[in-house]
Amino acid sequence: MAGAVATAPLTGGEAAASAAGGDADALFRAGEFDQAARAYEAILRGDPENVHAARRRGQVALLSHDFRDAEKYLRTAVRLAPADKDAHYLLGDCYLRQDKFALSVPHWRAAGEEGYAQWFAAVRGEAYQVHGDLARLDFLRTDPTPLVEASVNGGPAKRFTFYTGATNLSLTAKLAAEAGLRPVARQKIEFEGGFVWANYGVLDSVELGGIELRNVPVGWSTTESGADADGGGGDDGDGMIGTWVFTHLLTTFDYAGRQLVLRRRTPGAARKVRADAARAGADRLPLWLADQYLHTRGRVAGAAGSSTGVVGVNFGGSGGESAAVVFGDSAERLGIRSDHDRPIGTFAHSHPAVTYPCYPKEISLGGAVARHIYCETHPQAALAPYGFDVRASFFHAFHKPYSVTVDFTDMNLYIARGKAT
Repeated sequence: MAGAVATAPLTGGEAAASAAGGDADALFRAGEFDQAARAYEAILRGDPENVHAARRRGQVALLSHDFRDAEKYLRTAVRLAPADKDAHYLLGDCYLRQDKFALSVPHWRAAGEEGYAQWFAAVRGEAYQVHGDLARLDFLRTDPTPLVEASVNGGPAKRFTFYTGATNLSLTAKLAAEAGLRPVARQKIEFEGGFVWANYGVLDSVELGGIELRNVPVGWSTTESGADADGGGGDDGDGMIGTWVFTHLLTTFDYAGRQLVLRRRTPGAARKVRADAARAGADRLPLWLADQYLHTRGRVAGAAGSSTGVVGVNFGGSGGESAAVVFGDSAERLGIRSDHDRPIGTFAHSHPAVTYPCYPKEISLGGAVARHIYCETHPQAALAPYGFDVRASFFHAFHKPYSVTVDFTDMNLYIARGKAT
């Protein structure tokens, strides 16, 4: 259920919007989001019925969780073009991020996401109710995927992975059955060269150390025969914690301290995080969210030059030894040494892909720097899946010396060397 905007730029067939201050689409593609917002606003002042500019302006706001402007401009886009699936998808996502599930349903349906429409129509009452203030979940292991303990519906502790490349909280089919879950929606989806059934339900409770979440949308996967699609636990754990959980909390991925630190999102907790970050000399970087994928500003350098701009940041998951994946023609353009004699067969967004080892001169997030570290290049990957260029995504291996806090209220990312306080 990746959605239309996850696979193609939102051009909508319109001519590229432009403004006297510069080409708005070029600014957006370059990740200059504040300037792009002003440029799209200038277009709309002169042409209030420009669907492309309204949709893009709403998308810019959504990236930064500016929900007031996101709703304003995306509702305008939907009003001007009621059949625009991309605008409906973005507006559905906007309501989803605010837990306004009932408002999101007609837009998921208009976007062609019937599974999402049925799922979120079944959520009753307040979702993601947070009980407790602080949880510190020790890593049971770090490689190949971090594991922490959690329990569902008051049951015994289970092992969970986490990954910000995933959307919702997910369980194995075995654990879903133990928890008494029944699907409220099902969808057959392509997955790693085959097909599985994605099942969607609502979980009463998940306990993450000292924090409990109640009324949580949850998913699990089964094969055509009804068996567990991922083997039913084992070394990969009994479930996975995805980005939608983390957006409801103030989360620190403390790789150096081998902990996942979760806090209730309160002004006091945010002040403490900022103070701790200042004492630790942490870099404060912008945070943008497109679908479930986290982005910030980073740098990739090779023998022929460097590129500073929007990069993906992924926490958890099965990152292996690769610190980053460099997309499209970036490795060639920057003169990054790549080994095309050693192709790596893998999966990207659950589809077969081929990557190659590469060794950038430097990759960095603020003052967090790795030099000549093992990475991979993915030449066939789209550079602008959301309409803005993403030259690289940073993974598990890069973050190991650091603690990283993601604040979805002020949309900042803090990264510091060493353990979290």
